[in-house]
Amino acid sequence: VELTFELPDNAKECFHEDIEMGVSTQLEFQVVTGGHYDVDVTVEGPGRDVLYREIKQQYGQFQFITKVQGTYQVCFSNEFSTFSHKLVYMDLQVGEEKPLPGVGEHQTAMTQMESSSLKVHENLNTVLDYQTHHRLQESKGRKRAEELNETVLYWAVGESIAIVGIALAQVLILKNFFGDKHTLRAG
Repeated sequence: VELTFELPDNAKECFHEDIEMGVSTQLEFQVVTGGHYDVDVTVEGPGRDVLYREIKQQYGQFQFITKVQGTYQVCFSNEFSTFSHKLVYMDLQVGEEKPLPGVGEHQTAMTQMESSSLKVHENLNTVLDYQTHHRLQESKGRKRAEELNETVLYWAVGESIAIVGIALAQVLILKNFFGDKHTLRAG
């Protein structure tokens, strides 16, 4: 399971997966946008026993082998945040990847073509992982650039209003200096 989801402020999202006993499982997560880029993460086993818990983490990885069969739960919490929602990426890999069709199905050694196709498959999986991480970093950078652009825009609008206000004030002050003065004569 590989997904990106929005985690609202003061919220907790949990994902459940039924896993057999003795299966290698790996969780990888990263906060893409929001607040200080941190969430609380908990992995619980079928008996509600806590296997992994991290507080206010930006990213992390946890690998374990299941000891019992049952429903495992992965929870992400943003309950400590009162106003910033977050975008979280999660990759939960359960078990080993299925082998390529036709590879490893016979008792003899692999041919050159089978070993080459296996190597190409492994390299493509590595490229896929790199692309996923690159997309996450790009998304995080784009979000930061948009926030910075918005801040600069508001600052520029404020400065423009201040400049126009100062110019009007100077015109009024200069007009008062050179305007006709009415004097009263006592007489």
